Amino acid sequence: MSQSNSIILVPTYMDQFQCIGSSCEDTCCAGWGVPIDKATYKKYKKVKEPALAKKLDKVVTRKRSNPTDNYYAKMAMTECKSCPMLSDDHLCEIQLKIGEDYLSTTCASYPRITNIVNSNYEMCATLSCPEAARLALLNPNPMEFFEVKLEKNHKHQFFSELEPNNYTNNQIKSYFWDLRIFSIGLIQNRSYTITDRLLILGLFYQNLQDIVAGGNITETPQLIENYKKLIQAGTLRESLAQIPVEATAQIRLLKELVDFRIHAGGANSRYLNSFETFLAGINYTNTDDIETIASRYQHAHDMYYKPFMEEHFYILENYLVNHIYKNLFPFFGNTFSIMDNYVLLALHYSLIKMHLIGIAGFHKSDFNLDHILTLVQSFAKTIEHNPAYLQLAFDYLKEKEFTSIAGMAIFLKN
Repeated sequence: MSQSNSIILVPTYMDQFQCIGSSCEDTCCAGWGVPIDKATYKKYKKVKEPALAKKLDKVVTRKRSNPTDNYYAKMAMTECKSCPMLSDDHLCEIQLKIGEDYLSTTCASYPRITNIVNSNYEMCATLSCPEAARLALLNPNPMEFFEVKLEKNHKHQFFSELEPNNYTNNQIKSYFWDLRIFSIGLIQNRSYTITDRLLILGLFYQNLQDIVAGGNITETPQLIENYKKLIQAGTLRESLAQIPVEATAQIRLLKELVDFRIHAGGANSRYLNSFETFLAGINYTNTDDIETIASRYQHAHDMYYKPFMEEHFYILENYLVNHIYKNLFPFFGNTFSIMDNYVLLALHYSLIKMHLIGIAGFHKSDFNLDHILTLVQSFAKTIEHNPAYLQLAFDYLKEKEFTSIAGMAIFLKN
């Protein structure tokens, strides 16, 4: 699906983004399936170049069960889970030999994803692409958004659609823009630590969930106003300071979730390397009790993670803003409530932070931006693109009764 001359809302980093090709440290299609849309499949059947046509015929197979126009066929990946159409230089042979027009929608659009809000297009990048992660995360200025004009026939990978204008003011989705602006504004409020910003956001969404449950949805603008005043006045700082630090619960959660992820397979080697570094950074062994590991984890946080991240706090701020924008927060997923959306946001942040604490403990004073980028990018590739994993993590939190703000605070605070 394409749109000519479309005006599209994007974060500023998208204006600078372009694929860096063979100089990229990871490959887009390694470790994933590559879906082929129907229009591209038909094009492949008409390729004239004999050697390429023969290869495409061999590696592109029809999707037999429930094919759709967007997912009509797929690329048969190699034994090491990479795309068979990659050249020795890690460039796409299809694009090299017959041009970009022959790329599937997925390949032509990645890492860009498009949402539709009130019939307007919005685009950003998934941070599983190293170059997109670099541009999105390393800008010390708050992430901004502006409208650009796209070239004709741009291929879009559609992610979500929301039509707030179709709802009345006693339906929560009608307040999407108010909630988005408030949420991003709070996450970018640098008079609070990043953890406190997330905790306040959780308090807000728990209150909002109560309003929704009580059928008082028209009170939403007033709740936003009340919170803006509380944030401005600093009234919540004392309550935030009293939340206990519970490193053992963080380690227990991380261990359970990561055990599942590793055993499920599909983790890319960059992520596995980061994970091994995390374990080594807190001297993790199966024989040590959880309290001993937690004290080493807390030491890594205090000595190496905290000093570095206090100076580079904007990295995780940018990560959270990109997540909020990309996932049409707080309305991602048909089965998730608005509080569930908050829990998923906080879970992503907590898992990244927990990994980075161990990685900082390993590298000590050599801990740097490259370690953070590698973790965030490989985490996105391994975990964000895996709905089953996120569902399992969410179900675990629900089962342990952590899906309230009091529960999530345990994973947010160090």
